[in-house]
Amino acid sequence: MEGILLALIPMVSWGSIIFVSSKIGGNANQQTFGMTLGAFVFALVVFAVRQPKLDLTTILIGLVGGGLWSIGQNEQFKAAKFMGVSVAGPLSSGAQLVIGSLIGVLAFGEWSKPVQYLLGSIAIIVLVIGFYFSSRKDPNTESVSGQQHLGKGLRSIAYSTFGYVLYATLFNNLSDLIFHVKIDTLTVILPMSVGMMIGAWIIAGGKIKLEPVVFKNIPVGLMWGLGNVFMLLAAAKAGLAIAFSFSQLGIIISTIGGILFLGEKKTKLELRYVVIGTALFIIGAILLAIVKIQ
Repeated sequence: MEGILLALIPMVSWGSIIFVSSKIGGNANQQTFGMTLGAFVFALVVFAVRQPKLDLTTILIGLVGGGLWSIGQNEQFKAAKFMGVSVAGPLSSGAQLVIGSLIGVLAFGEWSKPVQYLLGSIAIIVLVIGFYFSSRKDPNTESVSGQQHLGKGLRSIAYSTFGYVLYATLFNNLSDLIFHVKIDTLTVILPMSVGMMIGAWIIAGGKIKLEPVVFKNIPVGLMWGLGNVFMLLAAAKAGLAIAFSFSQLGIIISTIGGILFLGEKKTKLELRYVVIGTALFIIGAILLAIVKIQ
């Protein structure tokens, strides 16, 4: 029970990131850079408390991983502006789960048992169907500009997924396979946060208006760091599969937050699509978690 309660923290903190930052405001570059400042502050505190030993390889992996993460987060913020948080949040999570799982299976052989292939395949199909419903619009209200925004949003989701999945693959697979380094999140968090800031700065072309809204996004980075800590604590108490499953439930937070707190307007049909899509994403995430423990 304690592990499940701990797992609720990353669910809420990570699930709230996209809608809290959208509520605070700023363009995607300002949101990303402000968030990375908060992540850096959090990382400094963690580093001071843990005082981990860092070698050059770990530092470089952290820097590169942070840069890839910044691509993922920046494009996710852009997608939210094109499509709305209640659509972009679930689509982003679903795309990461599908692509990440496929890479894990095809490139690293993470599934070896028939039951894993069965449940994993069902999960991916469920996620793809969820993707379809979440991106659907009411045909009676859809406009040309709406279609254009959807197209731009889907492109941003694709770029975001690219950044996030590469970052996760680097930390979870390539670091061990190529460099023989086991990545511990709290050990690598400081160089990663530096890579996040550098990446955010480069993405913006070195031109970020340091307006108050940038610094208002610092707490969003603190939320990200808090989610990381409690994800590890939850995994230690309840197992990685349970912690992972609950962390994915954060899409409920982003969906509700977008509609209730950001005032994103939906027709009854679109609301039904979003609910169906979100439910399918949750089912798919839980199935993938079950696959991990087989």
